[in-house]
Amino acid sequence: MDQSYRDRITIDPGKRSGHPCIRGLRITVYDVLSYLAAGMTPDEIVADFPLLTHADIQACLSYAADRERQLVLLAA
Repeated sequence: MDQSYRDRITIDPGKRSGHPCIRGLRITVYDVLSYLAAGMTPDEIVADFPLLTHADIQACLSYAADRERQLVLLAA
């Protein structure tokens, strides 16, 4: 599993209520995943949020996949 997201996803209790954010920005992993789930493409997200990169979006997906894997392991 690619865990390179660890360099991009930050958690700061004083920012966005401690939700995982991208590179210390106020954009959360949840925000990006919600945009993707709503049908936005990575190109559209980057166009709307110029501080984000395609690598940031990939990091959000990797983070979500790793978190899901951990939840499955805990449930087993």
